[in-house]
Amino acid sequence: MPLSAYPASVPNSPRFKATATLCWLGWVFDFYDLILIAFLVKSIEADLHMTAYQTSWMLGIGLGASGLGGIIFGWLADLYGRKKILSITVVLFSFGMLITGFVNTPFEFFCARFITGLGLGGEWAVGHALIAESVPAEQRGRWSAFLQSGEPLGVALAALMGFTVAPIIGWRVVFMLSAATAILVVFFRSYIQESPIWLKSPKKSSKDRILDLRLFFTKYWPYMFLAFILAFFKLGTYWTCYTWLPRFIQESFGQKIGQSTLWILLGQLGQFIGMYTFGFMADRIGRHWAFTVFSLITALSLMPMALFWDFLFFKQQIIFWALIFTLGFGSGCTAGFGALLSEIFPTAQRTFAMGAVYNVARGAQLFAPMIVMWAVQRSQINGALLVPTTFALLTAAWVWMLPERRGIALD
Repeated sequence: MPLSAYPASVPNSPRFKATATLCWLGWVFDFYDLILIAFLVKSIEADLHMTAYQTSWMLGIGLGASGLGGIIFGWLADLYGRKKILSITVVLFSFGMLITGFVNTPFEFFCARFITGLGLGGEWAVGHALIAESVPAEQRGRWSAFLQSGEPLGVALAALMGFTVAPIIGWRVVFMLSAATAILVVFFRSYIQESPIWLKSPKKSSKDRILDLRLFFTKYWPYMFLAFILAFFKLGTYWTCYTWLPRFIQESFGQKIGQSTLWILLGQLGQFIGMYTFGFMADRIGRHWAFTVFSLITALSLMPMALFWDFLFFKQQIIFWALIFTLGFGSGCTAGFGALLSEIFPTAQRTFAMGAVYNVARGAQLFAPMIVMWAVQRSQINGALLVPTTFALLTAAWVWMLPERRGIALD
């Protein structure tokens, strides 16, 4: 049977596999890029002669731009289709990564990171909406988890590149090589088929779309607010653990690069397994209970480290590494946002709402390291780890504020 004969909505069809692969790879390199900065920060600030103030914004500019990108490209995907805008976002963040390797001043660097962040923000919502609208309702949770599972692989790849490859070839070449993600669009584009649900939705003029958006906000702003708070708590748990902790351990406790790499890889292995487990659990017992169980696992992993860090880190290495693995496993509930958000918002504004909620919450993580450093000044590592612990507990409680819509038909 020719490839064009397969509908995108059949999960075992070649067309759907091509679509899911592109979305998944886009998410791998999405997180790879955002985390890579944390491992290259010293080399970049030295080469570009950045001040301490400029360095503090190095990670934040990409996160902040991703919030704007989620809003812009989410709206465009609702207007012009998921397939076309998905390709544009992947090419855009690949272009941003490419020109990052050629910058010579801090201003040029921030401009390149802004372009990259725009593409990254748009890619998440468009990819998740496309997959959610193309799979059977009873499998939506596990397919959402599949897409998000690119996150731990992206972080692991960033750790390997940042710790082992970048010192050899330099940070500029690392960014240039990373821009090869644009080739994915060229390879997969002809195999990707548009969302069947979006194709069936009524097409309206721009004027009517703006009116619909006003009506959407009138009805759905409480859901957007509640979902934003949930995403802020859950992503806050993640970013307060993974953006500053590896470097803090290196500088404060003299941990070697090899140990830091192993620490990150073990956590990402746990998260990878946790995401797939979460996806099947969310389809079986619902989004609420799955989020709650995994967030409590995260909190229970962080509490012993927050209370007994010195004892575990220096004297009980086996327990310490086990806690790192379970911390990653609990972080697997990040995989639930694609299904959860797609089931709350209507087709006409789905990618706009998903992109705005998730990426604005991710952009707000610019302030997460600042909160942690304040806690470090007050109570050192113990106080700092209580920040993500608190976020994890808040995630477990707050998810119940949103409606449970497991298995509903998207229309």
